[in-house]
Amino acid sequence: MDLQRASVHHSASTWRQPTPPVASAERSAVVEAVARRILACGQSRLLVGIDGFTAAGKTSLGHELAELITAVGRPVLRATLDDFKNPWKDRHLYDRESGEGYYRNAYDYDAAKRLLLDPCRSPAASSAVLCSIDPLTQQDHSSDATPLASDAVLIVDGVFAFRPEINAYWDFRIWLHVDAELSVRRGADRDQDWAGSEAESIHRNRYLVAERIYLEEVDPLPKMDVVIDNSTFANPHVMKS
Repeated sequence: MDLQRASVHHSASTWRQPTPPVASAERSAVVEAVARRILACGQSRLLVGIDGFTAAGKTSLGHELAELITAVGRPVLRATLDDFKNPWKDRHLYDRESGEGYYRNAYDYDAAKRLLLDPCRSPAASSAVLCSIDPLTQQDHSSDATPLASDAVLIVDGVFAFRPEINAYWDFRIWLHVDAELSVRRGADRDQDWAGSEAESIHRNRYLVAERIYLEEVDPLPKMDVVIDNSTFANPHVMKS
């Protein structure tokens, strides 16, 4: 179809990662199939959640889907739940460094709902906020509004995306599967710049512990519209659809 490409609106966060290059025909086929399913959900605003262990590839998939969806004329808003965490300046008020503390206390779901999810769900809203607090600089972006078209597709990636606090918002739910050790290894490699020698310990003893609590308490996988094994980036395969 010869359609005019729409825009992708990205968060102002410095945590933003680039869109990955095309990896393989096999990956393109999987991503295209998911994009078609999302678009089949309707012409009004759609909210898509992408979850999975840390470093499962959630942000990359979100960017890839955004490119395909905008190619058929639907505007996309890209956001990550990491941009809706409680500010570090308040960390003395609660534990967010243990695994359980991270799961219970790191994310500001009230801000995510008020600034992003509620506006995207409301037909009357004309803008939404894609970042509350930059997780690296701690700059407050909660007043930076992004235009919200009536047919926009919001794609949000992040761990714990299907917790009870926000699960009801999603029109389409995606889980990226990687095993625990691969998550730790990928995450530690990715976060060497800011975590240094502590990167593996942070991923194993904080993030992985938090994710196991999430799986035990919430059991999100039965809620998924699609589950993709993303262990090999160039050769993902659909486990459930």
